[in-house]
Amino acid sequence: MLQAISFAFMIVFPNLALMGLGFFMKNKSLIDDNFVDIASKLVFNFGLPCLLFFSVIKSDVDYQAQLPLLSAGILTTFLLFFGAELYAKFFVPKLPDKGVFVQGVFRSNMAIISLSVVGNAYGDVGTGVGAVYMGILTILYNILSVITLSRTQVTQGFIKQGLDITKKIFQNPLIIALVSAFIYKAVGLSLPPKPITRTGELLASIALPLALICAGATLDIRSMFRLSGVSMQASLGRVLVAPLLAVVMGVLFALPAVQFGVLFVMVASPAAAASYVMAKAMGGNDVLAANILALTTVVSMIGMAIGMAWLRMLGLV
Repeated sequence: MLQAISFAFMIVFPNLALMGLGFFMKNKSLIDDNFVDIASKLVFNFGLPCLLFFSVIKSDVDYQAQLPLLSAGILTTFLLFFGAELYAKFFVPKLPDKGVFVQGVFRSNMAIISLSVVGNAYGDVGTGVGAVYMGILTILYNILSVITLSRTQVTQGFIKQGLDITKKIFQNPLIIALVSAFIYKAVGLSLPPKPITRTGELLASIALPLALICAGATLDIRSMFRLSGVSMQASLGRVLVAPLLAVVMGVLFALPAVQFGVLFVMVASPAAAASYVMAKAMGGNDVLAANILALTTVVSMIGMAIGMAWLRMLGLV
């Protein structure tokens, strides 16, 4: 029992501490919105791509052995998506809220929160497995987000918006880095020259800490106490329904410990920061999206710790 709690605390506490540091620095005016904007661009365009690229090419992940994990993740995502769509049809009355609600339920923050927790829990092996999982599911997340948010677009506007989003998907630095790494690995090339590798590793090392500090700096605690019924329902779907479904899928697919842990953490993490950006861009209720993001960012971290402790006691992770 104590060992399981200690394990859960150790994998989640560093994330909460760095987010707390970002929140503290922002409130003490040690950093401002401009810093967060620039740092986020640095992480998104350089830090995370380097982390994902080198995690994949340096890993000894057996991609065929990972098919059950990917299958479980894809099935979990579709079940959350269609379940949320059905719920929204009957219980979310306002049109601009429907797509935001659905996205808040099925789309998790894999690139920052999940990948960091997986690395804390399983080291380089977990990061490699998580990077492959994230690469496949990120593409699926973007496609489903376009579909559910399209209800707020007129036909001509939706076509243009859809083309723009599709273009952004293929220009996404994370997807480019992952596809490049898969090709690099498939061809069987050796590691790049040491100076290049070392430079990439240094950039990769700043990605997650800086991203977590930025995430903490953007938290608006007051907005968490102005939650509407819809945002609370979406948050419950993200912090309760999604993790429980991940556990069911992990058991049904009989996933080994590391893959089970990766699936749970990837699904149980907070709502993705990108969900706010896409909701705003496609005419959804961006205030609702921000409220879902704020609440799940804090609560999901606690939920992941409890869930991992419980799964550890059961011998599943």
